[in-house]
Amino acid sequence: MNAPILKLDGVVAGYGPTTVLDGLSFEVRPQERLAMIGRNGVGKTSALRAIMGLLPLRHGQVYFQGQDVSRLLPHQRAELGLGYVPQTRDIFPSLTVEENLLAGLKRRSRGALDEAYALFPRLAERRRNGGAQLSGGEQQMLSVARALLGQPTMLLLDEPLEGLAPLIRLELLRAFGHMSQQTGITVVIVEQQVDEALAYAERAVILDHGVVVHQSDAAQLLADTEALERWVGMAVH
Repeated sequence: MNAPILKLDGVVAGYGPTTVLDGLSFEVRPQERLAMIGRNGVGKTSALRAIMGLLPLRHGQVYFQGQDVSRLLPHQRAELGLGYVPQTRDIFPSLTVEENLLAGLKRRSRGALDEAYALFPRLAERRRNGGAQLSGGEQQMLSVARALLGQPTMLLLDEPLEGLAPLIRLELLRAFGHMSQQTGITVVIVEQQVDEALAYAERAVILDHGVVVHQSDAAQLLADTEALERWVGMAVH
């Protein structure tokens, strides 16, 4: 079995006096698609932030590609191959779509923009539009495309489907599936749209009070209504 590309070992982190991650441990294999689910406030976004170096650790370690990155800054982790698309999307609203994408190129040539336009044809149609002129779904596409242009080996997606219409969610998930197949990128997706996240992922972990309380194949969990009702508070339709 391949060594994990990502490993969290006893991670403790939080905000001020509040502990959010309380000994979080799990692994992700290379090229795996992992869904991280759970009720609101159990630490899913904090887990992604801790992986990316945006939330300092109090205890524990984060390993990426076999290296202890626990003390590295976010830009150093990005240089090693970690990509992150936050819930806030963080595009530049005053720049055009193309200018936003150019900001993600790093040292690659301008021709690499074609990869983004192939994955998200909507962006090609709107390349001259300002970021503020895009719909929520288009902004999410732009945020993901910009992160991918940096050629990360692993992408962390925080609630990429939030607030989007069903057809746009479907379009994004199809693109994510294509992205996984074409590039072999490893993906960790945090998502409240549980049925859609589990349909996309290969494996899933459920968080509660900052620790993993359940993990299994995604398809197996999708059929396990008892576990979903217990830990997520909802049944999948």
